[in-house]
Amino acid sequence: MSAERAGGVQSLERAFDLLERMADAGGEVGLSELSASSGLPLPTIHRLMRTLLASGYVRQQANRRYALGPRLIRLGETASRLLGTWARPYLAELVEATGETANMALLDGDEVVYVAQVPSRHSMRMFTEVGRRVLPHSTGVGKALLAQVPPAEVRALLTRTGMPAATDRTITEPDAFLAELDRIRAAGYAVDDGEQEAGVRCLAVTVPGSPTAAAISISGPAGRVTDAATEKIVPVLHGVAKELALALSSAAPVV
Repeated sequence: MSAERAGGVQSLERAFDLLERMADAGGEVGLSELSASSGLPLPTIHRLMRTLLASGYVRQQANRRYALGPRLIRLGETASRLLGTWARPYLAELVEATGETANMALLDGDEVVYVAQVPSRHSMRMFTEVGRRVLPHSTGVGKALLAQVPPAEVRALLTRTGMPAATDRTITEPDAFLAELDRIRAAGYAVDDGEQEAGVRCLAVTVPGSPTAAAISISGPAGRVTDAATEKIVPVLHGVAKELALALSSAAPVV
């Protein structure tokens, strides 16, 4: 490999790393912050950001800080659709094994976005529109995802969202929610017990090693998703999550 080609690859890696660091910081940063977090010298960061700016992948604010640009939206939306397509066979497997509606969701900023769903065959079933965005504190997938996030970052997110109550069972106090995340980490799965919609129970686990933070879940009436059913369903969720993780890591969709 030539030095020129190696330099080009390194530049791409650095540019993508900067974009991800911007996303981790909430989408807007200053050059000095990027230099401190990445370890790259300011001239290098300035050169990379100038290229990203010219391409529309970042934009410069009036305060001279840099923000993620609108050109990333199309890439993200297309990738999200593909992710949902790849996930559907695994969600169908989950429906077959549990009888309940299966979902896949991502943590996008301060919200959870549903990217795929396969409905239950029951006449009484749960339905969540693909593309729907909800706050994570009242959902099983949101809880599962936030259980993987450092507590300080979770507190900051909860401060921004305000933790509104979707039902009278929604957890609306940060300390109580952080205690719930401790229980989720210990148990290995999350439960939404009527916290997003009255009478609906949801069980969720994360997809281990996913390129982006993702979770899968089943949801159904509380009368079907009982504690006894939970003991049988959770191992199935973990098994499907591992299969999906392997497929995503190899980028090989199931046909």
